[in-house]
Amino acid sequence: MESGLTHQLDAAKRRASTLVEKNRTLEYQLQTAARNNRRMVDLLEETRDEIATLKAALELDGEAPFAFATVLEVHPAREPVEGVEIAATVQGGVDVIHNGRRMRVTASPLLDPARITPGSDVLLNESLTIVSVLEAERAGELVRVKETMDDGLLVVVGRGDEERVVRRSHRLSGQRIRVGDAVTYDSRTGQALDVVPLNEVQDVVLEELPDVSYEDIGGLRDQIEQIRDSIEMPFLHPGLYREHGLKAPKGILLYGPPGTGKTLIAKAVASSLAARSTEERRSYFLNIKGPELLNKYVGETERHIRTIFARAREKASDGYPVVVFFDEMESLFRTRGSGVSSDVETTIVPQLLAEIDGVERLDNVIVIGASNREDMIDPAILRPGRLDVKIRVSRPDAEGAADIFGKYLTAALPLHATELERYGSRADTIMAMIATVTDHLFTRGPETEYLEVTYLDGTTRTLYFADFTSGAVIANIVDRAKKKAIKDYLSAGSAEEAKGLRTEHLVQAVREEFTEQEDLPNNASPEEWARVSGHRGGRVAGIRMLIRHSSPDSAGSRPTLTSTDHTRTPGIPEHPGTTTASASQQESQ
Repeated sequence: MESGLTHQLDAAKRRASTLVEKNRTLEYQLQTAARNNRRMVDLLEETRDEIATLKAALELDGEAPFAFATVLEVHPAREPVEGVEIAATVQGGVDVIHNGRRMRVTASPLLDPARITPGSDVLLNESLTIVSVLEAERAGELVRVKETMDDGLLVVVGRGDEERVVRRSHRLSGQRIRVGDAVTYDSRTGQALDVVPLNEVQDVVLEELPDVSYEDIGGLRDQIEQIRDSIEMPFLHPGLYREHGLKAPKGILLYGPPGTGKTLIAKAVASSLAARSTEERRSYFLNIKGPELLNKYVGETERHIRTIFARAREKASDGYPVVVFFDEMESLFRTRGSGVSSDVETTIVPQLLAEIDGVERLDNVIVIGASNREDMIDPAILRPGRLDVKIRVSRPDAEGAADIFGKYLTAALPLHATELERYGSRADTIMAMIATVTDHLFTRGPETEYLEVTYLDGTTRTLYFADFTSGAVIANIVDRAKKKAIKDYLSAGSAEEAKGLRTEHLVQAVREEFTEQEDLPNNASPEEWARVSGHRGGRVAGIRMLIRHSSPDSAGSRPTLTSTDHTRTPGIPEHPGTTTASASQQESQ
């Protein structure tokens, strides 16, 4: 028993000695770790001081003076190609233009590499290290985009029609650039910097969808039917046309006297195509302001025409119809060789011909021209295959005029109480008023004589108000009558019984409309005036006004007519010895 306890005591002493030895070892290791920790703290402090010193040294590299440069391209670090380059050249760098020299420099590690983009301006220190990124330059030479390439390059035309291939700057990398756009160009870097939104082309190319329908046009049923057969059927039923081996017409000429609705028809075409489309209203109407295309600089007008058709092809490429409308077409595309002071038509006309039926196809695009001097347009434009369809928009007859009056005189207008009492309902009153004013306008008698035309063979012909009526004239007559109704209402002290439109207002407006135009016919060149006015017949030698004025006390009643003398055109006898044609003969002529 005693020996067992002694043995346990000895074992406990040995374990205690082992623990003491371990504790001594741990204390030594702890002291060693504390010394290492102090050395590490000292090393980190030294490193921090060195970093601060290095940063200060880098900041000192940014002291003035600086040199400006423009970034061309940024090169990230990569593996070198054996036998082509050494490792030092592929460690990453930036290509810049500095003092007209192309150089590869490094960027300070303190700068964000993502901020260094092609086209941006940078500052270089004396060691030619990029130390600052500036806002990119926006000023430069103005050039026009002639063509866009798939790899992002642009073909531009500058001064003297010089063409060059340029790169896009970083700002233009994701921007859509169209043919004809104006961009600023930096000749030092060969980059297009920015798109300049000029109104020059936008003024002559108006992309819009007119709010005009065929129902808004009166007196032109036959012409509208021709338009629908020529334009809408090919666009709305292309499969049937292909099946029958037919092609859609490339162009249509609307010709006739001024104010007869040629422009309205062209606008209605675009609206009708959009309304009949099975998808979103995506038809386009490019309204070309013809005279504004003309430019004194050689080649500028042709460039505008190219831009117009480039825009049309761009819109039509998605399968949507595009109407290109040239108003006053004779101002641009007159017969070649007919110019007196210039010969611009010798290059403008071929440019249009090349766009209509050149190498590049003109699909889903219809060209509509409007003119009141179709005889001045170059015959090459009017031949089949270009402006295939020719539609004469004539002056309205009595039925057509009544239809036009109905577009402006509606039952919603304020009507005078006496008119309503006389005819009953508002619709019947409007119909009666239209019938009366149309009858007055188209009556061929002394009261509506307007002009006497003398031909070279000595014969004469009397023209009446009806011979010069147009949709624009009728619209103006209605506006005059409405103003008269307002004036009578105000002069009566705004009495309710004096309010409203009367038939007398319309009749007076007819007389005033043509009296106002008494001095407008061109006596100096009657032949040219007759052509513009749409007068058809023999060659005109002279014209004489026949309008008579109403007496001052005839307001509100049928005018009392008095003769007014007009001097005849020099060289035309006062009494040529021929009789005036009868009304039926005049109408047939």
